Amino acid sequence: MEWFRQLIGPDEGASALQLCFRVLPLLAFGILCVRIAGRRTFAHFSPLDIVVALIVGSNISRVMTGKAPFFPVLAATLALVVLHRLLAFVAMRWQWVAALVKSRPITLVEDGKVDARAMRRANLSDQDLAQGIRSEQIRDIDDVALATLESSGKLSVVPKRRR
Repeated sequence: MEWFRQLIGPDEGASALQLCFRVLPLLAFGILCVRIAGRRTFAHFSPLDIVVALIVGSNISRVMTGKAPFFPVLAATLALVVLHRLLAFVAMRWQWVAALVKSRPITLVEDGKVDARAMRRANLSDQDLAQGIRSEQIRDIDDVALATLESSGKLSVVPKRRR
């Protein structure tokens, strides 16, 4: 283990070459964390996912620059990622936990009618909604059966059926 400490340098005052060597185990550790946390963590951001991603990135950058001790920070980051995975598992089983750690979808349009209160709650303008609807190849709000701002932040649009 001493050879590894020589390679990555001390926690404070590591040389530029030693900091460069830190990239290899940190990259592997980052990939391991993403694999443990699951694809959902970094693909569909819920508030919990965003916090975990920020902390993981911050921790790895502090270790990379020698501003934090190598192994203790990696252990704490791994503990955070495992806790996140456990919370995701528990949230699948119990809705009250899911409500605490995830945001809920917001119905913005139903049968061509825009819900102004829901739009304010989602902090969306009419232009934002129009853009999201156009991105689904729908020209007019009257042609929308349902538009929902999902917990991931994506706008889901269901067009009305044409007769």
